[in-house]
Amino acid sequence: MSVTIRTSQNVVVEYEPASVGERIIATLIDYLVFFGWWLLVLALPAGIGINTSRFYVVAVLLPVVFYDLLCEYFLNGRSVGKLAIGIRVVMLDGTQPGLGAYLLRWLLRIIESGSFMLGIVPIITVGVNGKGQRLGDIAAGTSVVRLKPAVSLTDVLARPVPDNYSLQFPDVRLLTDRDVSIVREVLLRGDESVLARTADKIKAVTGIDSTLSNRAFLETVLTDYQFITTQ
Repeated sequence: MSVTIRTSQNVVVEYEPASVGERIIATLIDYLVFFGWWLLVLALPAGIGINTSRFYVVAVLLPVVFYDLLCEYFLNGRSVGKLAIGIRVVMLDGTQPGLGAYLLRWLLRIIESGSFMLGIVPIITVGVNGKGQRLGDIAAGTSVVRLKPAVSLTDVLARPVPDNYSLQFPDVRLLTDRDVSIVREVLLRGDESVLARTADKIKAVTGIDSTLSNRAFLETVLTDYQFITTQ
């Protein structure tokens, strides 16, 4: 089941929710990060002669407690584990997750992790929810989704624009970087119905009238935008 997100530009983007297995693997990778950090911190005081409980509380416990909150806030919805697996936290309303959403997810994660049967509740919730949401996601209006890996089309979309390129649609300057990012992602996903809706929305925003196919139109919009913004 896909997660449908309508952006602030009223463009619909569909994501595949991260599976329970992907989230577990991401968590295990994060645990490896914890383990590596603990080894480093335990070795450091021995080498410099520090042996106080206060040091261990500050240097060992606090980074682990705040790890998810800080990583998701500074790494755009990803911990090290999520980054390695290719999954990310997104808002279901299409906006960028803010500190409030990350904070709510973090607070409920602490409760869920200490819940009955060592965190089985979030696993069950994600499995039956259908939108990749645990309790923290439901409360924050977020989901953890799978980011599709880059494919060869990326090279096509990012190819250098020749100096003698002839601009096709000057009105693409009305678009924002966020709009163009959505267009690029829609092209990478390749869903025809989403391509059609995105092309219609871009035409409505810019006033462009084109008989090109939806894919050809959006690819031209990207090239034109790249040409305009690099001049």
